[in-house]
Amino acid sequence: MRADDPDVIEVEGPPQLEHPAELVTEALSGVVTSRRLERIREVAKTRTDNLVLVLDRIADPHNSSAVLRSADAFGIQKVHVIVGEHGFRASRGVSKGAHRWLDVVRFETADACARRLREEGYAVFVAAMGGEKRLEELRAIPRLAVVFGNEHRGVSPEMRDLADGTFSIPMCGFVESLNISVAAAIAMQTLAGDGRPRLSDARRRELEARFLMNSVRNAGQVIEKFIGND
Repeated sequence: MRADDPDVIEVEGPPQLEHPAELVTEALSGVVTSRRLERIREVAKTRTDNLVLVLDRIADPHNSSAVLRSADAFGIQKVHVIVGEHGFRASRGVSKGAHRWLDVVRFETADACARRLREEGYAVFVAAMGGEKRLEELRAIPRLAVVFGNEHRGVSPEMRDLADGTFSIPMCGFVESLNISVAAAIAMQTLAGDGRPRLSDARRRELEARFLMNSVRNAGQVIEKFIGND
């Protein structure tokens, strides 16, 4: 997919709440259906911050979109992005708005990304052919960040040097590699579905409020009117 395709958007995020989560939820809960509210609560309950996906200079908006969609599907809330020369772009048609529900955190350098992950207590492993560990071996790491690199050049040398190790996805066919969106989906499904701790109550309430903001048209105006009538 061409980066200048009209369907392509630059992905920013995550949006910040301008009011306390409890106030946002109280203001907006009454303007969504009970079914939608229950769905928001159920999705927030399944999210985890203990597994982070890192995308190192991904070029194709189609691949970026597919990865974000899988992250949402498998309950991965944080996606760290080391932007390339063309930024970090996604396709509206492929992502189906998945980026709106995630914490997409952008970094200009591998060093800045790795430093943030270290500060937050994550072990960092990069995907590589012939990696030191099998994907399944990473399940035991309590706070884990997995890195996938550019479609053509792979993970940058800088990120490799900063990582704790490498891993590979076992394959038994003639091909030696997988498309990044496929590889990332396999990794997320394998690593997220093993009982990783869910969010704290405060973090969950924050997400519920943000999800409500995304679900209500003119949410800011609704909140301001709610505050004015309080």
